Amino acid sequence: MEFKRFKAATVQTAPVFLNVEKTIDKAISFVGEAASNGAKLIAFPEVFVAGYPYWNWVMTPVQGSKWYEELYKCSVTTEDADMLRLYQAAKDNNIHIVIGINERGNSYGEIYNTNLIIDNKGNLIGRHRKLVPTWAEKLTWTSGDGSSLKVYDTEVGPIGTLACGENTNTLARFTLLSQGELIHIANYISLPVAPPDYNMAEAIKIRAAAHSFEGKLFTIVSCSTISKEIMEALKDDVPNIEELLTRKNSAFSGFIGPNGAVIGEPLIDDEGIVYADIDLAKCIQPKQMHDILGHYNRFDIFDLRVNVAPTRKITFIDTHEEFNKR
Repeated sequence: MEFKRFKAATVQTAPVFLNVEKTIDKAISFVGEAASNGAKLIAFPEVFVAGYPYWNWVMTPVQGSKWYEELYKCSVTTEDADMLRLYQAAKDNNIHIVIGINERGNSYGEIYNTNLIIDNKGNLIGRHRKLVPTWAEKLTWTSGDGSSLKVYDTEVGPIGTLACGENTNTLARFTLLSQGELIHIANYISLPVAPPDYNMAEAIKIRAAAHSFEGKLFTIVSCSTISKEIMEALKDDVPNIEELLTRKNSAFSGFIGPNGAVIGEPLIDDEGIVYADIDLAKCIQPKQMHDILGHYNRFDIFDLRVNVAPTRKITFIDTHEEFNKR
């Protein structure tokens, strides 16, 4: 058996707000930087392409409706020309990429919070749609389905991913662990509008540590930041936007090992890119203590079933006989 050793990178930064082309340019620049420093995997924030719907938190639904339209217009499909440039960058730099996008659906009321997994050959090998939009996010995103709860074999190891709040979903996390996940990408957005006693950076770290400790694997966290550009864009509608979207301890990016401890120095609020050396063999010994996929579980007592069938919106029946069977 071979357990991979490699260098990974994670990014904490803001997108070029609602500008797909320039955000992809920014992502490609980080990809080149990470690869030049020896990284074989790079993680980007939630919906990095090309922005998070902060208006859901600071405006009424009616006020924010025009911003929903803007987001829809700059949402992407996985085959868009700008996305193809990113895939090519993965190939050119021999690096794996996990990145969040606003994925456009077939209906004008359909946008998905989606994480893409791109291998080092430039192939889009995975697409995970966030299962449940969190809180105010329900005003923007459509729910994904179980078909994207997958772990993907790559040259650096088995990769799985969840977006932001769904990293609190124990059953979703267990579903990934059961498929042999050893590298988990958890991406987030900076959220300064949380309740006053809520430390977003600490909450992100706790969630990442819980998954790593329970599953005995590496978690890579990538979180976005809120740029002045984002606040300026929303200021006409929300004059006190700086007061609402400027708050310390709102972003955390870094690495958690199989023992649940932080590796190296994480980024808290600051923009940048950080690295860690990953040795997947370190996932073995901790399993002797707690292996919730094996000796430390009771599958004669617990039985988890997961519906991985894609959601079917409509079924066409072309005979009366078949229709009447229902």
